[in-house]
Order: sequence, then structure tokens, then C-alpha cells
Amino acid sequence: MMKSNKVADLINKRQKIDKKIEDIQKECPHFSRSIKSIRERLDSTTMVIRWVCDDCIRIVGYPSIEEVNKFIKK
Repeated sequence: MMKSNKVADLINKRQKIDKKIEDIQKECPHFSRSIKSIRERLDSTTMVIRWVCDDCIRIVGYPSIEEVNKFIKK
């Protein structure tokens, strides 16, 4: 298989996986959440602090200044 075919195949697989993750996250009730330091985007090295669902790892909110300060002091 040529490299371009391999790349196209991998991109296709990634899109299918991304769709499955999106479906799981849409169905999740997000009952349990934590403040975490996560990458801003998949292709980014910038870290941000967000409320994240413990079950599906989806960003579910933005912490207040007080919550961020408490998180940083841990």
C-alpha cells in the first residue's frame, strides 16, 4: 500500500473514532466532574484548566477564578 493510501486509511479511521467518541459524550449525563488541566485542542501544546466529565472526558464547564486558584494550590 502506498503511503498516501495509508494516510487516507488512518484519517478515515480517526474520523470514525471521533464520531464514536462524540456519540458517547452526547449520551453521557455528566454527573461526575473534576477540574483538570487539559490540552486546549488536540493539535495544541497549550494547557488550560476546565471542568471535565470524569466518565466521558468531555469539557463541561469553565472554573471560576477561585476554583482555578484552589486547583493550582494542590
